[in-house]
Amino acid sequence: MSNSITRLSLKDLQTDRNRFCQELYLGLREYGFVILRDHGIEKSRLDRAYDYAKELFELPEHTKLKYDSGSGGKRGYTAFGRENAKGNPHADLKEFWHIGPSVAQDSPYFNTYPENVWPEEIPEFREFFTSLYRELETLGKNMLELLGEAMELEKEFFRDLVTDGNSICRLLHYPKLEGLETGDAMRAAPHADINLLTLLVGATDSGLELLDKDGNWMPVISDENEIVLDTGDMMSRLTNDVLPSTIHRVVNPNSSDKSRYSMPFFLHPHSNASLNCLPQCVGPGEPNYPPITAGEFLEERLHEIGLFKT
Repeated sequence: MSNSITRLSLKDLQTDRNRFCQELYLGLREYGFVILRDHGIEKSRLDRAYDYAKELFELPEHTKLKYDSGSGGKRGYTAFGRENAKGNPHADLKEFWHIGPSVAQDSPYFNTYPENVWPEEIPEFREFFTSLYRELETLGKNMLELLGEAMELEKEFFRDLVTDGNSICRLLHYPKLEGLETGDAMRAAPHADINLLTLLVGATDSGLELLDKDGNWMPVISDENEIVLDTGDMMSRLTNDVLPSTIHRVVNPNSSDKSRYSMPFFLHPHSNASLNCLPQCVGPGEPNYPPITAGEFLEERLHEIGLFKT
């Protein structure tokens, strides 16, 4: 077992695709995390995304609340202190904004997925993030296809699973801790992601840590040109925990006068997709998880983290 998270350059796909696929699979199997370089999304685009995020979260609270659905985890704004990690009574020290897919009118999910919400105070926001969403979604789908090759799945397996998927781009703001009553709360308490794959675009500050197989917290160090890729609970269910959904957290900084911004892209299947364990991952025993659809699982988890309101 290696003692560091696998780093992969997408340039290596051109010279040895099979090796890249295997290293991707083994890296995720070992830690649930890999780090991608040369991913093809221009740094200037990501810098601009963070400029818009800062502008968004600097809007007055009453302005942001215009875009709060009242049931977090959908589209638009979710206020500070609304979300908690599964099983944790303390709310995370963060606020966020969700951008989802724009599906075609002939899609079975056209009237099922919530409509996106756009801040009228930032006119360029909609066009920019609609475009960036597509770029991140394409990268995520390509990584799934490569993972499927390593697992010797049918070529269309993951593609069919995520076509019209309910994927989310989340703009995250962890405010300065100065003047806040933090108590036992942290920026993001230990949790696992819900979805198939997460693409975490380089954050503006450190703090991300994963829990390794020995029970130790390991810093996840990446630079502004890299994207951290991790597997979520939906992937662990599909693979019967062969590809783990690794617990991770964002710890509070030593300095209380600095905000942190990050931008995870959560790649989801479509709501009717089956998350039944793949037979080749089960072996002679029973699967670790009962049958469930992606939509049912998402709703269950949103209840558990305090976002889904009935």
